[in-house]
Amino acid sequence: MDIRSVVGLNVQRIRRERRLSQEELSFRAAKTRAYISGLEAGKRNPTILTLAMLADALAVEPNDLLRRQQKVDK
Repeated sequence: MDIRSVVGLNVQRIRRERRLSQEELSFRAAKTRAYISGLEAGKRNPTILTLAMLADALAVEPNDLLRRQQKVDK
């Protein structure tokens, strides 16, 4: 999985945990809803500044958006 997909999945997962819509996140991060949608789909390549803005909007650290999730065996 490439880093854009990792970031996108993390943004989507955390946004849903916070019960935020894409529109609300876009407002908080000063981005468009279309940008958030593309980011979550792994189609956008965010800058470091954008990662910081998203992290702030989601109340996490920027490195939380870059972490690969470990698979848990059941």
